Amino acid sequence: MSEPWERPVRLHEMARGPVTRRLEPDAAARAQIAKSLKLESLPALTADVTLRPWMDGAEIEGRIRAVVEQICGVTLETFQQPVACDFQVRVVTADSPHAPIAEGGEIEVDLEAPDPPDVLASDTIDIAHYVTEHLALELDPFPRKPGATFDYEPPAAETSPFAALKTLMEPKA
Repeated sequence: MSEPWERPVRLHEMARGPVTRRLEPDAAARAQIAKSLKLESLPALTADVTLRPWMDGAEIEGRIRAVVEQICGVTLETFQQPVACDFQVRVVTADSPHAPIAEGGEIEVDLEAPDPPDVLASDTIDIAHYVTEHLALELDPFPRKPGATFDYEPPAAETSPFAALKTLMEPKA
C-alpha cells in the first residue's frame, strides 16, 4: 500500500548532525491522510521532526499538532477536535547488528524497557509515515462530541412473550 503522504530523509543526511524538518501537508495530502485514518476531514496538521544519529541508525523525535473532524459515536454529528502529541522512535537498517532478532520466532516483550528500534527496508526514513502513524495512535476510537450524553431508559413495560397472556388471565373488574 502506498503512503498518502511521503517525506523521505536518507540516513547519510545526518552525518553532519541533527536534521530538523517542519511538515505541513497541503489540502490534498490532508484529504488522503483523513481517508486513510477514516476521518471526516483533517483541517490542520503540522509536525516538527528532528532526526539524530543513533548507533548505526537514527532517533526520530517529533511534535504533532492537528485538528481532526470525526463523527460523534453518540449523536452521529461531525465535530472538530484538537490533537497534540510528542513521539520518539529509533530506527536501524535491516543489516544492522542492533536490529531486533526474534529467537525461535518469538519476541519477548519487557514493558519497562524502551521499544526496540524499527527496521528500515533501505537507508531512507519516511518521516511522514511516523507522523501519520502517531497521529493515528492519538485518535479516540469512540469519539464523543463535547457535551454529548447517552441517555438510555429501559422499557418500562414487561416485554416477555408471556406478558400478553398474563394480562388476559387477570380477572376483570
